[in-house]
Amino acid sequence: MPSSNETNAAMGIQLRELRLQRGLQQGEVARRLEISPAYLSLIETGKRAVQLPILFKALELFGVSMEAFMASLGRGRVDDTLAQLLDEPLLRSLDLSEEDLRGISAEPKVVTTITALFNLYKNTRQQLDNLLVSLEERKRGESTDNLRFDYHPFDEVTDFLESHRNFFPTLEARADELRGGLPDRVSSTELEEVLRERLGVNVERVDDVAGSVIRRWDSAKGVLTLSRRMVEQRVKFQLAHTAALRLFAEEKLHEAILAGYPAQHEETPTLAKIHLANYFAGALLLPYDRFFEEVQRTRYDVELLAQIFESSYETVAHRICNLADPKRRGVPMHFLRVDIAGNISKRYSGDGVRFPHHEGSCPKRCAHLAFLTPHVIRRQYSQFPDGTTYFEFAKVVAEPKSGALARGTAYSIGLGCHAEDARHLAYADDRPFVDPQRMAVPVGTTCRFCERTDCNMRSSPSYKFAFRVDEGLKKDNFFSPLVSEDETPRKKRKKALKTLP
Repeated sequence: MPSSNETNAAMGIQLRELRLQRGLQQGEVARRLEISPAYLSLIETGKRAVQLPILFKALELFGVSMEAFMASLGRGRVDDTLAQLLDEPLLRSLDLSEEDLRGISAEPKVVTTITALFNLYKNTRQQLDNLLVSLEERKRGESTDNLRFDYHPFDEVTDFLESHRNFFPTLEARADELRGGLPDRVSSTELEEVLRERLGVNVERVDDVAGSVIRRWDSAKGVLTLSRRMVEQRVKFQLAHTAALRLFAEEKLHEAILAGYPAQHEETPTLAKIHLANYFAGALLLPYDRFFEEVQRTRYDVELLAQIFESSYETVAHRICNLADPKRRGVPMHFLRVDIAGNISKRYSGDGVRFPHHEGSCPKRCAHLAFLTPHVIRRQYSQFPDGTTYFEFAKVVAEPKSGALARGTAYSIGLGCHAEDARHLAYADDRPFVDPQRMAVPVGTTCRFCERTDCNMRSSPSYKFAFRVDEGLKKDNFFSPLVSEDETPRKKRKKALKTLP
């Protein structure tokens, strides 16, 4: 006898097959059934049992009798992953027969390969579309922004967070409710007890989960497996993150936040959900009211805040960028995490600073220069070509593995704000912004789009200038563009003579 979960899954998959066979969109069917598209999606994936009134309406819509529907539940059916792709216009145009689909479904590796290649095609096509749109906007003079050569799902999620000012009050409220009376320096043992007693989650510790996996969450069994090799701060964050996943599954906290978001990539909704779970984890470990109070008292001293709440430097830095409650708003700040090669793996702009969406970053930025002084916090004023100036500070956070840093991780965690807001930060007390021209370091977004003509650290020419080569003229950096001010007086006189009548 199949279990109720297996029956729900079978009924949901069969309903989806009936919808796809008739060429109906999920939103249209949901409207006719008078339910939300999200709820219909849960039914089709077997995560919600289909109620009889809804089932009767659906079968009437599809023109199938109850007897025929129930009899079909035992037959072989199209693989779940492949069935999802059938909603795509390109695959629908191939006019595959039911026999074709069942033949493909019998080969799991074929289905996985088709799905991976199709998603790769979709992402590549989307990147090309973004580039063409950017070029067309530039031609019409409607945009001066960077060309979007490669707009990743991660970029899309970052833009989503920035559109919400990285503040989600419903998640804050639910995290406060779950936290209850836990102390500021909550321990992993206390969090485990909360997960077990309030959310029905059992935690198991093992020497190794598998390879580099540190956490495995089995939502069906309610079992969380954690690696013992994690330090206390990471254990607490993974426990808090799992609490979010449990609540998202049961209370759908994330669905209202993501509803109507026009994701361009297949992976974006899942990535956004993961980021919202990370947000919830931060809110659970660092409750807004207490954290905001200590941030104001310590004047954004990240190291001291990490000690007060017994959390990691990176988690505290992240949380500082969440302080956007209109009633208790913090200083608007930006955040970035970079590695030794200069790759930005995390970024958030709460103050309008521009980050590159593609290759390269400016080596003059504070977060990159922090690797020169890894044991101290690097601080500087950074000025962009348009004149906007930011106060930035960064610290290198390293975690060796097997006694070797080369086997472990080393990141620079950078934070910054507008120069006029630096007075609120303890890090700027001995660096009042009294002489912008002498104190600010000239920086840019990335070499390819930088307007500076005399940067001695360029790694490539700028698209904003014509690339000219003059064998008789050498600037201190080969890629610095040659402009009229660089020409010798003799060349200037020759040009002036040519323009005379």
